[in-house]
Amino acid sequence: MKNKIKKPQQGFALLLLLSSIVIFIMIFTSALMIVETNFDVVSRNVKSQQAFNVAEAGINYYLWHLSHSPADFKDGLTTPTTPDPSLGYGPYVHNYIDDNAVITGTYTLWIKPQGGGSSIVTVRSIGNITGSKSNRVVEAQIGSPSYASYAISADTEIWFGNTESANGPVHSNQGVRMDGASNADVTSANTTYTPSFAIGGDGSSHPGVWCSNSVTTPVNCATRSKTSWRYPVPSLDFNQVIGSLCTIKKNAFLANGSTSALALVASPCTQTPTTLTPNYLPQRSTTGTYSATKGYLISLNSDGTYDLFQVNAEDDTKTPYTSALTLVSVANNISVGSSQVIFAEDNVWVRTNGSYSGRITIAAGRLATTVNAEVTIVDNMLYGSKSGADAIGLVSEDAVVLAAYAAPKTGNFTLEVDAAVIAQAGSVTYPLYYRGTTTCTQGWSGASQKLVFYGSIATRQTWTWTWLVGNSPCGNAVNVSGSGYVSGILNNSTQYDYNLQYTPPPSFPLTSSYNILGWREVLSAP
Repeated sequence: MKNKIKKPQQGFALLLLLSSIVIFIMIFTSALMIVETNFDVVSRNVKSQQAFNVAEAGINYYLWHLSHSPADFKDGLTTPTTPDPSLGYGPYVHNYIDDNAVITGTYTLWIKPQGGGSSIVTVRSIGNITGSKSNRVVEAQIGSPSYASYAISADTEIWFGNTESANGPVHSNQGVRMDGASNADVTSANTTYTPSFAIGGDGSSHPGVWCSNSVTTPVNCATRSKTSWRYPVPSLDFNQVIGSLCTIKKNAFLANGSTSALALVASPCTQTPTTLTPNYLPQRSTTGTYSATKGYLISLNSDGTYDLFQVNAEDDTKTPYTSALTLVSVANNISVGSSQVIFAEDNVWVRTNGSYSGRITIAAGRLATTVNAEVTIVDNMLYGSKSGADAIGLVSEDAVVLAAYAAPKTGNFTLEVDAAVIAQAGSVTYPLYYRGTTTCTQGWSGASQKLVFYGSIATRQTWTWTWLVGNSPCGNAVNVSGSGYVSGILNNSTQYDYNLQYTPPPSFPLTSSYNILGWREVLSAP
């Protein structure tokens, strides 16, 4: 028998070939789709990252803009007049030009100042890439530290005795002797310095920050922590305050229609109008004659207004301020308005009537003359709240003085001063002598006779609430065992108001350019 061999069927082979081709096409198509999808995802990611980079460029641009124009929240424009309640002023659209001078996208800015005297500005930047619907949104808080960034800062040397304490950062452009307690950074612009005998020196050179090994109580110099003592660090430029006084004066002019035109003249700060407004107090003499015992008393009220008096004479051997000052009432319950500044072209005496609720800066300067005005604190100065909602700025062309009659003559007391103060050319002190004499001022040494300063101090020259005047009797100085005779308040503390660093009083001088304090990405654009 012959074996029969079956031949493959031609149709089955063709079907198998077609199936293979279809399967290959499906796999190839799927692979192409995956590749295309990956390209699309990568492209979108690249565009998204580019949009993010453009949004960041918008933040950096406005950081630069604020450093050059700190009060401009409208990107160099005049519109809109009224900001969006949640976003601020805007939108301001800028082209983004890459390194090849090609416009690759845009960023849209919204700028929202925090207000209330704060230097903090919230900037929202929306980045878009040309030819793409992708956008990214970045929001940053930008702010500049003010002269209220320290509990005490001085252009000269500082000495904290062992009965004095500092709660907050302390800085000197010369050096610091810190015999008292401190709980924050203590810095000096010098590696070493030779302190004067009046400010705790012994004729020898010392580190930029140091303490005397003879001090063992209440803080032991030998064993105390010194990790927060840093030197040298960059110095603080007090010359910037001069321009800030001029800015405050212009803001006072602008706050009232009768003086607003003066803010726009070529040299506004040399103008000395005789018009008295809620924000501008003219020179007491139209001939420009200066008297150290004449000026204005400003008494700040709890409702945010103030009472104004003319000061015609001062006898600082008397107490309280109502006996020491010869006063004539000018007006009561004066509102400063939205500018929140008072500029006096003469000396200023200041107090609070109870406590003060609000934010205000009081400046004294005779910018058009060769003599300087000063500020004198005559009584308690108290905030209604220490939450940051209330702030008093005192900016003096010359000195800021705690009057010899601010505390009672006898008995126990706690005198409190809540304020951020600057002495542009002078000192921040309790006076060593009564005005115009060589008689030492009142001294207090009792444990229950205290001064509490809450806020910030910046001074071109000396800072002290206490004077050691030797071992011989001197006027009303008191004899303190182991120290000799003392004028001023021996037991005092300086407490820093940490709300002040980026939320200083209105129009308060700033120390440096703006910095980014924090930023975040916003997941949705307006």
